[in-house]
Amino acid sequence: MKKILAAASFLMIMLTGCIKNNPVTTTVSKAEFDAATWNANSIGVTYPILTRVPIYGAAGGGVSLTRTLGLFQIRVNLLGAQKTIPTTFNYTVVSGETTAAAGVHYTALPGTGTIPANTSFGFIDIVLLNPFVSSTTPVILVLEIVSNDIVAANTNYAKVGFSISQL
Repeated sequence: MKKILAAASFLMIMLTGCIKNNPVTTTVSKAEFDAATWNANSIGVTYPILTRVPIYGAAGGGVSLTRTLGLFQIRVNLLGAQKTIPTTFNYTVVSGETTAAAGVHYTALPGTGTIPANTSFGFIDIVLLNPFVSSTTPVILVLEIVSNDIVAANTNYAKVGFSISQL
């Protein structure tokens, strides 16, 4: 009986074990907002709304978004293999969720950005304007990466909001 039990145990161990590992690779490039924006989603929306943005290349917790900030950048990552030529991605201001006005709270955005050749990230430059009107209510700017012929939007991280203090 012990021999049968030992043989059965041996066969169970030998017949289970290694499973062929098929590596998952992708040929489609995707663009997404940087991991620094991956905070918990805000209440009532499916994306984060930031009150601070990171300062890329510097230590620290970032800088608060206020009407007097001026220029800030948000990083866009390229998922997939790096390209030997610059990669253009598209983004849009989500008008139904944005309370900030172009030309009043921020300069108009071009809607396209570039990830330089042989790198995995690019930046969107956003210039905040100071309308000289103080208010206790912040304005919200929501950006969304949209797919084009070159890169697709990574739907989980394609949208981010910015809460801009008006004090």
